[in-house]
Amino acid sequence: MKSYLRMRYLVLLLIPLLLLGYAVYQWSKEEPGTKKIIVGVKALDENEFWRVLIEGVNTASREFGVDVTVVGPSQEIEVDLQIRLLEEAVKQRPDAIVLAAGDYHRLVPIAESIRKAGIPLIMIDSAVNGDYAQSLIATDNVNAGQKAGKELSSRLPEHAKVAIISFVQGTSTQIEREQGVRSILEHRGGTEIVGTYYSEGKEERAYEITKKLLLERPDLNGIVGLNEPSTVGAGRAIRELGLVGKVKLVGFDSSVKEVKLLEEGVLQSTIVQKPFNIGYLGIKTAVSVIEGDKMPRHIYTDSVIINKDNMYTEENQKLLFPFVEE
Repeated sequence: MKSYLRMRYLVLLLIPLLLLGYAVYQWSKEEPGTKKIIVGVKALDENEFWRVLIEGVNTASREFGVDVTVVGPSQEIEVDLQIRLLEEAVKQRPDAIVLAAGDYHRLVPIAESIRKAGIPLIMIDSAVNGDYAQSLIATDNVNAGQKAGKELSSRLPEHAKVAIISFVQGTSTQIEREQGVRSILEHRGGTEIVGTYYSEGKEERAYEITKKLLLERPDLNGIVGLNEPSTVGAGRAIRELGLVGKVKLVGFDSSVKEVKLLEEGVLQSTIVQKPFNIGYLGIKTAVSVIEGDKMPRHIYTDSVIINKDNMYTEENQKLLFPFVEE
């Protein structure tokens, strides 16, 4: 059994590398002059955010006539695998690399390698610690965190205890969203943040953490979930323990599961990003940099507060149910 599991794990590790190798083979058959871009994401299909972002990448690649290869691990927690994939990407000498960093500090060496190789680097969604990229395209995560903090604050009693259910510790998105949330709640009189808990970007882990927390802290009044799996997992625990309405929940992102939580009143609000725009602008910006254009150092995309009252508007329905090609 152990040998079977070990073999299965090795196969899962090899698949992304094989896909990258196949892409390089295809590149060799392309006409000279075709721009080649490698996009490194945190997770290929872990949640809807990444699927929609990749659709934005693919749409831009068709529109601008560039060859794009998307690589990444299956889960956001697999930072080591993302690093190995990017090391291979540098060896292929693409015209640009577009990167959503899985860790703010641990991906600094690979960012340095990309710069030393003379390959333009465009960061999307999540940055690294340092000035390595020509441009960063992302949600203004501090501002989005502040929106979540205000949404929860408006629903809390005068004296309240709240918890933050985060995802992968060490990513710039996690750091900045928590910073935004805390900047609101820590200045709200009578409010105590009992702690930040990390789900590793897994719904089941968020559910287990939240359920344990709610059983140990019956005085808890509110929870902020900092991404989709963390929000859904927390919502499941609240619903299962019969605490709907008593424990207020504000989350991030969108999915069919989150829409159901909104409809049921388990989730009071969610801060929805625009991942399609981030992916699309990542490729558009990379093409501009390759062609020698100077781009803004930061390009921030908007986030929208969606709740039960406004979720059925046409504009918000498009955000909650984005079209993703199968």
